Amino acid sequence: MEKVHLTCVECPMGCQIEVTVDGGRATSVVGNSCPRGKLYAENEVVCPKRVVTSTVKTTCGAMLPVKTDRPVKKTEIFAVMAKINAFVATVPAHIGDVLIGNISDDANLVATGNVE
Repeated sequence: MEKVHLTCVECPMGCQIEVTVDGGRATSVVGNSCPRGKLYAENEVVCPKRVVTSTVKTTCGAMLPVKTDRPVKKTEIFAVMAKINAFVATVPAHIGDVLIGNISDDANLVATGNVE
C-alpha cells in the first residue's frame, strides 16, 4: 500500500489530496472538496492524462495553434508530438477543424485558431 500526495488542478481551489494506492488501484481519496477532485486523483495515480497543445505548419507557411480534443495518456505524448511535428495543415483552417483524427486513444487533433 502506498500513499500519494497530489495538488488537484481541476479547479482554482488547489486541494491537497492524499490517495491510497493498492495493487495499482486507488482505494481511498481524501482531501478533495468536490467530486472532480476525487476523479482527478484516481485517474492521476492509475493512468495520468493530459491535453496536448502545440502548433503545426501550414501550406501557406503560417503556424496554426492546435490541441487534442481530449486528454491522452502521458506515456503517449511523445508519439503524439511526433505526429504533430510531421503534419502540415492545408489552408484554410478554422477553429474546431479536425486536422488528425484518432491521433491517440480516440482523441483528435483540432485547430484552435484560424489561418486563411
